[in-house]
Amino acid sequence: MRPLGLDHVVLRVADLDAALAFYCGVLGCTEERRLDELGLIQLRAGGALIDLVPVDSPLGKKGGARPGVGARNLDHFCLRVAPFEPETIRSQLTAAGFEPGEVVRVYGAEGYGPSIYVDDPDGNTVELKGPAED
Repeated sequence: MRPLGLDHVVLRVADLDAALAFYCGVLGCTEERRLDELGLIQLRAGGALIDLVPVDSPLGKKGGARPGVGARNLDHFCLRVAPFEPETIRSQLTAAGFEPGEVVRVYGAEGYGPSIYVDDPDGNTVELKGPAED
């Protein structure tokens, strides 16, 4: 067996509208599927999915406490983004009310390259990764 890549990440969210505004409106994901009876909204992020599960939904209630500063259920996840234009990305995030970090050099699946970190509305850290160095 060998891993081929990230298939999906499941995030429990306190405010679904805020999460959708961030992942779709700011980061450009698209809503792919809803299973309202479970409380699951699947967003397309390139070749992977980000599943949003409201904490008050049937599925979300199984996960325990709400996400927050003292109850995180994830350290961070990384989205490879293109084009990687740091000032444009940082401006877009700031205009949407988020506080992006500085551009840092990080090792990822493709090697060393630039990344910007930002927290989503539930405090989950999202790494936005650029291309690997030549």
